[in-house]
Parts: sequence; structure tokens; C-alpha cells
Amino acid sequence: MTHTAPLEIIAPAPRNALPPASRAPHRRTSGIVMAVVSALAFSSSGPLVKPLLEAGWSLSAALVVRMGLAGLILSPALVRAVRRERSFLRRHWRSLLAFGLIPVAGCQLLFFSAMQRMPVAVALLIQYLAPVLLVGFVWLRTRRAPSRLVIIGSIVAVTGLVLVVDISGARFDLLGTLLALGAAVTVCVYFVMSERTGDDLPPLALASGGLLVGAVFMGVVALTGAIPFAAPDVTVVFRGVDVPGILPMLWVGAVGTTLGYALGVMAVPRVGSRLASFIGLSEVLFALGFAWLLLGETPAPIQFVGGAVLLAGVVLVRMDASDADASADALTLPVEPIPGELPRGSA
Repeated sequence: MTHTAPLEIIAPAPRNALPPASRAPHRRTSGIVMAVVSALAFSSSGPLVKPLLEAGWSLSAALVVRMGLAGLILSPALVRAVRRERSFLRRHWRSLLAFGLIPVAGCQLLFFSAMQRMPVAVALLIQYLAPVLLVGFVWLRTRRAPSRLVIIGSIVAVTGLVLVVDISGARFDLLGTLLALGAAVTVCVYFVMSERTGDDLPPLALASGGLLVGAVFMGVVALTGAIPFAAPDVTVVFRGVDVPGILPMLWVGAVGTTLGYALGVMAVPRVGSRLASFIGLSEVLFALGFAWLLLGETPAPIQFVGGAVLLAGVVLVRMDASDADASADALTLPVEPIPGELPRGSA
């Protein structure tokens, strides 16, 4: 008597399913693309808003429009989260409030307060030290030194950043330095909070809620008279072309800020906060490009050299980020400023 082995029925894998070995690299690659596009979107804000501020708009008005419009555009994600879980706001209101007050509104106020006391380039340089600050923070928290690649990449990236922002002849101010360091800390909070999003707290819901909180906060501060508020009907000029002032503001809110925050908060969980923060440094390079394209402000040769050096530093950090543990031990981009001016040589 012979025995026939039982048949095994193996269900076919879904057509679009990725094998386990390739799923993480695919997710990381998409995250890198998102982070780069986020930096590109953010970088358009400065060159577009700068002429508007020079024409009479106040910073508070620009920020209220910018954050409020982006928050409303992303609000369907927040509405979906609330409908899916009725206790969503009760459970996550602290996170939404913190995101809106610290990395959204707080970063803007601290950066521009620092900018009033020191050159824009110096304030930018200090704020963009956030990736390095968080590498150090993780080192202290975990008591595990970063790899040699991360240390070298950090030094190379900061060197490139110094060349890009061109701080030659800059003066330092103690209070301004502290304010800029505070802005850098808010940038760190942005990446830490973004990395902790997921199914429980969707990234786009966090972005929308934070932007709306930031817009309301700035509006309340303006109403109290603590900061001036002005949004006159003006015309601005880009490369000799007259444009109604509201148009660049609409672009900054509906495209630059919306895409910047949406793709940024989705990228961080994919690539880890450390790599995302170093990729965020490319925003400075993109801002130079937009200033060149829109305002005719040609970067100095040293800034091109600095851009290449900065990118080399990011590549070194990326090489280390291929490690499986990279995003687990890295809690470190920009929430970007919306510069009223750009680094010397670009503004």
C-alpha cells in the first residue's frame, strides 16, 4: 500500500508585493525622493516671499497665510483620522499642539528674532546645525558613538554649509546666537516627532493639525499687537515681470509649504531622522537656485564649491544609513525658515 503525500496549496503572492529583502530598500528610496522634493518645495518660499516683505507685507501676515492655507489643504487627512477614531483629538491634542507651537511657529519666531540681531547667513548656519546637534544627542542618550562615516560626513556637510552661506566678515551676537540655537532645537523636535508618526498618528494629520495650530497662534499674537500685521495689495517684480503680490503668497502656501511639510513628515519614518535631516540641508542649495532663477541673484563661486562639499557630506551619511539600525538609533532638517533674506551672495 502506497501513501500519497498531501498536496500543499500555496496562495500566490499579490502581484505588487515586494519580497521582504527588497521592501526596506524600496521604502528608503521613496523616502529619500520625498525628502529631496520636500527640501525643494520649502526652498522656494524665501525667494518668493522676500519681495513681498520688502513691498510692505509683515512677516506675521505671510506666516498666517502660509501656514493656514497649507493646513487647510492637508486638513482632509486630519478629518479622516478624526472620523476613523473619535477619540483622536482627545488622545493626540498634545502632539498637535506641540508640533504647531514648537517646530512650526516656534522655529519661525526664533529664527527671525535671531536674524534681527545678526547676519542672516550666521543665523541660517546655526539653525542648520540641527542634524549635528541630534547626532550628538543620540550619542549621549544611547552612549553609543556614531560611526566614523557619520562623524566624517557631519564635518564635511557643516564645512560645505559654511561655504554656502558665506559668513565671511560676519559678526556674532550672544542673544542672537542663543535664539538661533533655539531654532535649531525646534528643527530637532520636527524630526523626532515626524519619526514617531504611524498608523496611530498619521503623518499628514500631524502636519495639518500643527500648521493650523501655528496659524491660529500667529494670528492671536498679531491681534494682541505684539507683532505688526500688514497685508497690503502690492505688486512684486520677478526678473522684470510685474506679478500681483497674492500670487507668490498662494504658491508658497499651496505648493511650497503644503508639499514641504506633507512629503517631509512622510519621508522621516522611511529613511530615519538622521538621514532626513542631512538631506534637508540641500534646501539651502535649492534656495540659492531659486534666488538665481527668480531674483537674478547669482551665487558666488565659493557657494558652488560649498554645495558640492555639502552634498559629499550627505552621501557619506547616506552610506552609513544603509545600516538596518540607522533609523532606530538616529533621532535627528529643516523645518525650514521662510527667509526674509537669503544668505550673503544669494540675497
